[in-house]
Amino acid sequence: MVISANFKTNKTREETKEYLNTLEQNLHPSTSSEIIIFPPTTALQHHIGRVEIGVQNSYPVERGAFTGEIGLEQLEEFGIRTILIGHSERREILKESQDEVAKKFQFFAEKNFKIIYCIGEPLEIRKEGREKLFHYLENQFRDIPLEYSNYTIAYEPIWAIGTGITPTMEEIEEVLKWIKEKTDRKVIYGGSVKVANIEEILRLPSCDGVLVGSASLEVTDFIKMINISEDISKS
Repeated sequence: MVISANFKTNKTREETKEYLNTLEQNLHPSTSSEIIIFPPTTALQHHIGRVEIGVQNSYPVERGAFTGEIGLEQLEEFGIRTILIGHSERREILKESQDEVAKKFQFFAEKNFKIIYCIGEPLEIRKEGREKLFHYLENQFRDIPLEYSNYTIAYEPIWAIGTGITPTMEEIEEVLKWIKEKTDRKVIYGGSVKVANIEEILRLPSCDGVLVGSASLEVTDFIKMINISEDISKS
């Protein structure tokens, strides 16, 4: 199982350090889940333990004149080798095009980063039916080298992110299964995942884990979610 947390623009460096320490102290020795935390850029830090630190975004360059961006050189300073690419908030709010997203994927794939690649649809596309839905999602694979070995796909319906609205289990499974027909990599789900629904989501046949947003900000809740995933893995 992949149990990952996207802090987005939340938590300071010190708060993140305290969170990580608490998390490490409460992980069971036999925990087998792959646990990844994506803190904000200013909270990136060296961390030694079972929890992996990833970056929410990076410019596809080693260094250079790119004001406001963070490049490979800065990530290497903290030993960061995992990145989130294609999140809907960057696509929708910051207007990252598929060309830009694919350029990032290709760059970090060449550097052998672990990539969590996000895809998802807005509500208006979902309402237009299955054909429109899968055509929309298919476009988000354009120029993405699916033969790359070190990535996981995160399906996050945009209309379920931060809204408290969760698609039905049938709707989630339908898309996860469709993705698995395209790739043999892990496929995880994100979109209003919380303690109350994570077990049902993780028990879906095509689900290999979750990407948790706001519900991960409280470390005790995130620990509960990890423990649930462990119980499922052992059952």
